[in-house]
Amino acid sequence: MNSNVENLPPQVLRLVYKEVSALAADPPEGIKIYPSEEDITELHTAIEGPEGTPYAGGVFRMRLVLGKDFPAAPPRGYFLTKIFHPNVGHKGEICVNVLKRDWKAELGLRHVLLTIKCLLIHPNPESALNEEAGKLLLEDYKEYASRAHLLTEIHAMGGKSGAPQEPADGPQPKKHAGDPNKRVVGAALVTNGVATNNLSNSSSSGNTNIVAKKKTDKKRALRRL
Repeated sequence: MNSNVENLPPQVLRLVYKEVSALAADPPEGIKIYPSEEDITELHTAIEGPEGTPYAGGVFRMRLVLGKDFPAAPPRGYFLTKIFHPNVGHKGEICVNVLKRDWKAELGLRHVLLTIKCLLIHPNPESALNEEAGKLLLEDYKEYASRAHLLTEIHAMGGKSGAPQEPADGPQPKKHAGDPNKRVVGAALVTNGVATNNLSNSSSSGNTNIVAKKKTDKKRALRRL
């Protein structure tokens, strides 16, 4: 990503650095600031989902990008965490008036962050980037809230989200058809089974011989009578 540090006048960079430092030291309630030492023109933040909204319990990562015309032109805002919201596009772009026609250079970054947080409380379906979310908000709030909360649980709740975990480094052990010990035990059982069958066959053969001998002895006894 291209940096705009070289495109901004030194006096603007000083003002940005001062404001970002103040934000990091005293951030707005429910917002964390992660300034970049390498690129002061890109500000990463994390916004807590406000209570009483479908986003409650979630933490939404966001970034502000200051263009070469800042502060004459507003920063651009993007949600990095997937969110179901009328004013957030599918690529995370944020549509709010303060980032467009209502922007004034003296507003500052704190005002921008607070406005975006308020957008989670009061979405504006009239300037929807996500038309489906905007339509549901107007026609079926219950369904809208359900969808928004579901995506919050999946993408914005950390360990509770059920997001897929990265595989551990290094080769993974292969899955065998069964436990080797069980296979050994199984083999032993089969061997024992064969042995048991052999013993059974030997026993049956012995019993047959005894019965035949008794019959022969009986015949001999009858001949003597």
